[in-house]
Amino acid sequence: MADYFSAEETAALIAVPGEHDDKYSRGVLGVMTGSQQYPGAAVLGVEAAMHTGVGMVRYVGPERPTTLVLQRRPETVAASGRVQAWLLGSGMDASSRDAEVTDALERALGEGLPVVLDAGALDLADRAAGPLVVTPHRGELARMLDADPGAIAADPAAWAERAADRLGATVLLKGHTTHVVGAGVRLRARSAPAWLATAGSGDALGGILGALLATHARAIAQDATLVPRLAAAAAVLHGLAGERASGGGPVTVLGLVAALPATIAGLLASRA
Repeated sequence: MADYFSAEETAALIAVPGEHDDKYSRGVLGVMTGSQQYPGAAVLGVEAAMHTGVGMVRYVGPERPTTLVLQRRPETVAASGRVQAWLLGSGMDASSRDAEVTDALERALGEGLPVVLDAGALDLADRAAGPLVVTPHRGELARMLDADPGAIAADPAAWAERAADRLGATVLLKGHTTHVVGAGVRLRARSAPAWLATAGSGDALGGILGALLATHARAIAQDATLVPRLAAAAAVLHGLAGERASGGGPVTVLGLVAALPATIAGLLASRA
């Protein structure tokens, strides 16, 4: 069984901007998440991506989540344009998704860029033309594979591997122990306090991972094994920030997000 992905390995995968970087070279993440029913997912994903470190976030979505995202983060660019990676599907419901949204998701998946695919867009995994990370929890993976959730709970590592083989993608199976499988790599991450089993936690994880993919987009094109390692690093960052925000007690997702910069700074200090 794979060892747990470490803080040291995570620190090595954090992109630190240099004096010649600009907002484009630092990575631009496209975000298509949230819905009229679940607008908060868009806010949490954008917040998490920005606190992890990207040069720009482009948000494309319905009016209500767009308004909330801009109120919370006015530096968000609410317009289509060049991106290095996509975060898709958080806060959407595939059963109520309209044709216009589905077309937009499929266009993003067809661009050949690295993509984080979550929640209400998981059914579109076969449309991806580039490096793909799907981020289901146990119930979502059961629906994707038409499997018994109890069987997945009994052996999550095996089911993550089965899903990765079937989808031809990296699978990040969420849980107290996160299992990541893809490109022949099998990893585990476990740093999150149990307090993080809360609504919106996965939306923040998607934003963290989306940021890491955007900042490493060029390197991903040269090394497919980087994608599962970045997925594991996102899980570690998510857990460590949750642990910092919790301090042994309850934690909110915005509290976790607020703790990301200090968590990253601590990891970078250990790397130095």
